[in-house]
Amino acid sequence: MTDLAERDEIRRAWAKVVATARRTTAEGLVVGTSGNVSARIGDVVLVTPTGVPYDRLGPGDAVGVGLDGRRLFGALLPTSELPMHLAVYRATDAAAIVHTHAVHATAVSTLVTEMPLIHYMAAALGGPVRVAPYALYGTDELARHILTALEGRTGCLLRNHGTLTYGATLDQAYDRTAQLEWMCRVWLTATAVPGRTPALLSLEQLDEVAGKLRGYGQRG
Repeated sequence: MTDLAERDEIRRAWAKVVATARRTTAEGLVVGTSGNVSARIGDVVLVTPTGVPYDRLGPGDAVGVGLDGRRLFGALLPTSELPMHLAVYRATDAAAIVHTHAVHATAVSTLVTEMPLIHYMAAALGGPVRVAPYALYGTDELARHILTALEGRTGCLLRNHGTLTYGATLDQAYDRTAQLEWMCRVWLTATAVPGRTPALLSLEQLDEVAGKLRGYGQRG
């Protein structure tokens, strides 16, 4: 790949990172400058900067770091949550990560250690969604908790904090975030009905869904 082609790929990827970050605020998954988004292009991780409103970011504000955390380019400082992004990229095949402070998911993270199987879309995240134990944001301890919660999964909840999902593309990572928030909302809604306990799916039923999802979507 030529330098020119590489720069063009990074430019296009940065535009998608910014668009996805703006979408998290537009759709109510974060407030202000909370949450963060990243994408991996080879050994370069493009990540949203710390403390900058997403609507102020432009093409010249790209922030790139190496997998070792070394800043490669960009005048702005990367997100304070950089350790967890890098940990996920080093440990998985992720090409994109979305981290939010979604309301319903954050609420559920304070109530359980694993998201109850309220809906079959849990299969799209690899199975029952675990809750990573609380740790101070931006720390290696939090990153370690997240990696444990992500074993065999593509998303998790962060106790008293929010969500993290990853995927092969930013669209996929974002869709997983949105699905997780929706499932949390469904469970909270069902559990709020006095005198009733919501029916849950079994692991066997979830495995059946996982098999069917592998053939889901358009072909060709």
